[in-house]
Amino acid sequence: MEQMSMHEHKLTLPEILGLLVADGMISQVAADALIADRRGQRQDVHPLPVIAGRNMKSLHPPHKTLHLDALTEWLAGRVGLEYYHIDPMKIDFAVVTEIMSSDYAARFGILPVQVTATEVVIATSEPFLRDWEKVLKHTQRRDIRRVVASPEDISRYLVEFYNLARSVKNAAQTNKHNKSGQASFEQLVELGKTKQQFDANDQHIVTIVDWLWQYAFEQRASDIHIEPRRDLGLVRFRIDGVLHQVYQIPMSVMVAMTSRIKLLGRMDVIEKRRPQDGRIKTRTADGQEVELRLSTLPTAFGEKLVMRIFDPEVLVRDFSELGFSDEDRARWDKMTAQPNGIILVTGPTGSGKTTTLYSTLKQLATPEVNVCTIEDPIEMVEPAFNQMQVQSNLDLHFVDGLRALMRQDPDIIMIGEIRDLETADMAIQAALTGHLVLSTLHTNDAPSAISRLLDLGVAPFMINATVLGIMAQRLVRTLCPHCKQPLAAQAEENELWDNLVTPWKTSRPPQLHHQVGCLECRMTGYTGRIGIYEILLMSPELRKLVTPTTDVALVREVAYREGMKPLRISGAMKVAAGTTTLEEVIKVAPPAN
Repeated sequence: MEQMSMHEHKLTLPEILGLLVADGMISQVAADALIADRRGQRQDVHPLPVIAGRNMKSLHPPHKTLHLDALTEWLAGRVGLEYYHIDPMKIDFAVVTEIMSSDYAARFGILPVQVTATEVVIATSEPFLRDWEKVLKHTQRRDIRRVVASPEDISRYLVEFYNLARSVKNAAQTNKHNKSGQASFEQLVELGKTKQQFDANDQHIVTIVDWLWQYAFEQRASDIHIEPRRDLGLVRFRIDGVLHQVYQIPMSVMVAMTSRIKLLGRMDVIEKRRPQDGRIKTRTADGQEVELRLSTLPTAFGEKLVMRIFDPEVLVRDFSELGFSDEDRARWDKMTAQPNGIILVTGPTGSGKTTTLYSTLKQLATPEVNVCTIEDPIEMVEPAFNQMQVQSNLDLHFVDGLRALMRQDPDIIMIGEIRDLETADMAIQAALTGHLVLSTLHTNDAPSAISRLLDLGVAPFMINATVLGIMAQRLVRTLCPHCKQPLAAQAEENELWDNLVTPWKTSRPPQLHHQVGCLECRMTGYTGRIGIYEILLMSPELRKLVTPTTDVALVREVAYREGMKPLRISGAMKVAAGTTTLEEVIKVAPPAN
């Protein structure tokens, strides 16, 4: 194999192409064509992005595209160094940026990515430029370990990390004379200063907040948590239902960030003793509009802020994308095709109920029908619906809103949640007077929704007269298609499978798929989530069982006989199809009773 020259030099395009040809990854013809195309163009650019831009496929099976990360990983192996993918969620940029100045890092195209008591890890895309190494080792008095990272990642994060660290440091210094880090800001508000003046005086806070949002969008986060602790603030993202810690910030900076976000959300910035709600509309880096729903909560160490991210393309989706099987879709369509009645969706908070209802309403909202909703809060503004928000401070509750909606000549009504008997009675009256009503309940499974309505005080004959069906749902993480691996079921997996499907007799799949982790899924092994469903259609036999002393276990047994698949069996089908894992389904689906 051809050896690379070890003297001090920058990588060149002919050098890298020659090594790719020598390794049998591309043909000499492709290499010559690329060199010919680059004649007359800048020669001082890094060769890896240039080669990646051609989207060539490796000649080695399975002939994967030679994108930038693949080429960087190949280069690392070629020069005998570790490949490093820069993940900001795993880097404490306040610490790494103290190792060297941004000018020094930019001069050599390097970036510190990890610091321990004995070692400093430096990412580089130029493995043969090493003049900086001796100087750094002398100043740090620690071992220096070089790793190879993408040149584009180094260029991007070199700017982001140092700008962010500088902003956090400046923000902390600005607030260090304030006891709580908020006095100067509050004085500005009390003096009637404009938002523009605040922005100009606190540009470092603007920078931090903007970076936080853009990074959350990139990471596919559904929620951003800013949480006060005794001595510092924590920033965490919820990604595919799992919380990940992103960064620790000084308390004074966290308070200023919370104040800026509250200001943008038109919330009372001064009030910190009671919970508040707000909304912000912003845009992603590529210009797509995104809405953030804000919620604050007073805690022992200060004000906690949660921002829920609503992406319109995610909230309204096709039923196959939601995870509906053909059988699920047929049963759901049978319910929603009815002209009047009540359809209930049940499950815990964060189980995808709102997404299911919005996607259903979007399909039903033709120009010929009037679709009205009452929600707390409105999770996404949809032009096809007429939406009303509950406002408790104005005594506008679900029941009051529903009473008003009934005078608006609706055809289809969506109630955010049935919480009490009054709302349930109004929903029943709407269904009895010819309206299709969709709503949610918090129960573990579909049959339990009947006992929940009875507990609220709804008469059994009213349930029989109006409820068309009930669907329970959960969300499970889906395996990354780029890195999931099939594995013949072992004894442990067979035992988990049996626990999942008991007491049903379902044959074990010949192989299961397991999460691995790659750059596409940020090393988690999962990308996105999908629903598992349990759909109960009210039949004449089931209606006979709805009495003041309804036996839910009997209702469940009859529903199973009539074709209802329990949540765990729905999940088992997705496990067998290689969509998710046994552990994911067992974690979210309640055991069969």
